[in-house]
Amino acid sequence: MVLLHVLHSLSARNNWRLAISHFNHHLRGVESDADERFVQETAAKLGLRFIRGAADAAAFARREKVSVEMAARQLRHYFLARTARRLKIHTVALAHHADDQIELFFLRLLRGSSGEGLAGMRWSGPSANDAKVQLIRPLLDQPKAALRTFAEQRGIAFREDATNAQVDFLRNRVRNKLLPLLARKYQPALARTVLRTMDVVGAEADFVRHAAEEWLRRKRPANFDRLHVAVQRQVVHLQLLKVGIVPDFDLIEQLRRVIEQPISLGPELAVFRDRAGRVARRRLARSGFHAGEAILELNGSTGKTSFGGMQIRWKITFTAYTGRRAPKFAAGVEYFDADKVGSRVLVRYWRPGDRFQPIGLGVQVKLQDLFTNEKIPRPVRHQLVVAATASGDLFWVEGLRIAERFKLDKQTRRRLKWQWLRGNPVLRVGKGRVSLAGTF
Repeated sequence: MVLLHVLHSLSARNNWRLAISHFNHHLRGVESDADERFVQETAAKLGLRFIRGAADAAAFARREKVSVEMAARQLRHYFLARTARRLKIHTVALAHHADDQIELFFLRLLRGSSGEGLAGMRWSGPSANDAKVQLIRPLLDQPKAALRTFAEQRGIAFREDATNAQVDFLRNRVRNKLLPLLARKYQPALARTVLRTMDVVGAEADFVRHAAEEWLRRKRPANFDRLHVAVQRQVVHLQLLKVGIVPDFDLIEQLRRVIEQPISLGPELAVFRDRAGRVARRRLARSGFHAGEAILELNGSTGKTSFGGMQIRWKITFTAYTGRRAPKFAAGVEYFDADKVGSRVLVRYWRPGDRFQPIGLGVQVKLQDLFTNEKIPRPVRHQLVVAATASGDLFWVEGLRIAERFKLDKQTRRRLKWQWLRGNPVLRVGKGRVSLAGTF
C-alpha cells in the first residue's frame, strides 16, 4: 500500500500509467478474500485499473511437491508476468523492503547458497517468467518499521497478514525468532551489518560471473585448470543451466574435479566435462545390468521414494553421538553420518566395477568379490540396490554392512536414518542382516 501511494503521487509528473494487480492464493479463507476486496476498493478510489488473479496454492504445492511458500511465489510471478504481457506493460513494481532482504539472506545461508544467492534480491532485473518484463523494487533499502511509520503518518490503510506471526514456515521462524535473538544477544546493528555484507558478496559474485561469461565467450576456451576455483565453479554452473540441468554444489564440484568421466543423472542420462572445460549431456548405453536409478535430494528432515519395487524412507536428526548410545539394530534400517553423505544421493542397481569399503575393513574391495564371499546367487545380485553420494562413493549396499567412511562417530552432528522395505523378501545373508527386506 505504501508503494502504491508513493507511485501514484509521482505518476502525474512522470507521466506514468499505473495498473494494480492482485493475486489471491486462497491460503487464508475469508481473510484472503477480504484482502482482495480491500485492494479492489483502493484501486477504485484512486481511479486505477484493477486486475485479479487466483489459484489454490496449497493444492498446487501438493501436486508439484514443493513448499506452499514456493508454490505461492511461482503462481504469483507467473500471474504478474502474464498480466504485464497482456497489458503491454514492461515494468512491474514490487514492494520488497530491507527486512525481506535480511530474511532472505539467512534463509539462503541456512540452505548453503552461493555468493549470488547470498546477495539477495536486486533493485531491478528481468522476470523469470518473461525476460521482456522488468521487475523493480524501489523500497529495497527501506526497513519495514520506516514504511509502517510512513503509512501511519500519511493515513495509508493496510491489512496485516495474520500468518506472519506464525512459526510454521521457516521464513517466519527466521523473522520472529532468529533475527530478534541475533539483534538482542549478538549484534544490535544486525540489519546494517547484513545489508553491507550482502552488498560486498553480491559485488564479488558479479565479478566472478562476468569473468566466467567472458571465458565462455571465447571461440576456443582453454586453460580451465588455471582459472580461479570460484570462476571454475561459475563456468560449470552457467553451462549446466544452458543444457537444462539444475546445478547444485555437489554436481558442480564433481564436474570441476573430474575430466571426461560421465556423471549419471538418471536412466541413460549423464553429464561430463571435457579437458577444455566444456560441459555437455551424454546418453548412457544400455548394458545387461539394470539401468534404473533415481536422484534423491535430502534437503528436508524427512522424505520417501520408491525404487525397483522397494520403498525407501529417510530421516535426518541432530544428534551428539558418543558411541555409547549407538542405534539398535533393526532389519531394513541403517544409520549414517548425514553430513558425510551429503544432500544429493543416487539410488541405483549395482554395476560392474563398483567398489565398496564395508565397515571394519581397511580398504575398498569389488562388490563382485563381496557377493561371492557372501554366496549371493548371481540372479539376485542384479536385483540389489545401492546408494551413492554425489561424488560417486557407495555408502549403502542392500543386505551388506554399511560403508566405513560414512558410519556414525564422535564428530557426527546429524544422523541419517535410512530405511527400506521390499514387498517380497527373497534372500537373507550375513549374521543378523536381512537383504531385500525390511519393515516400516
